[in-house]
Amino acid sequence: MLKSEKFFGKSDSSAADTKSANAAALRPAVSTALQPASSASTVSRVVPASIAGPSGAGGFSNTSIVGSNEMRSKLTVGPNIKLKGVEITDCDTLVVEGRVEASIDSRVIQISEKGAFIGNAEFDIAEIRGEFDGELTVRQKLVVYSSGRVTGKIRYGKLVIEEGGQLCGDIQLAGGKSLAVLASA
Repeated sequence: MLKSEKFFGKSDSSAADTKSANAAALRPAVSTALQPASSASTVSRVVPASIAGPSGAGGFSNTSIVGSNEMRSKLTVGPNIKLKGVEITDCDTLVVEGRVEASIDSRVIQISEKGAFIGNAEFDIAEIRGEFDGELTVRQKLVVYSSGRVTGKIRYGKLVIEEGGQLCGDIQLAGGKSLAVLASA
């Protein structure tokens, strides 16, 4: 006859310790991000590499930041995805790896080397490694990397162009004079 204590592992304390240690090791790392954050702390959500995709490609991060009791929203338009004819709202960070034809007012845009954005956009920060065509207003900092090409009506607070990056169209410092030239680093 089996004793119920041995059946449930209660009589062997070393086996119980091993079992609880194994259970702790199997808990997902994501669980901490699901807890409410205090106003003074910042918690990162861990996304498994198998889901996150090529995080090293283009230097984009796959973490969402939780702080001050709010979660920042991030929309990623993956490779081979085409998003057309929309107005994107309530998006904190837009990552474009495919093609987007839209209008948006957001905090950050990151366009990967194979990504393209066509339309009207306002951002605080723009990092362009692919293509942007349309009307772009960047309130703080516009960064055009060596593989980036920005064309259209461009307004910016600060501008950084890596060698090889291209800027073409009506280019103007926000509140400043228009350049209306082709600028290529």
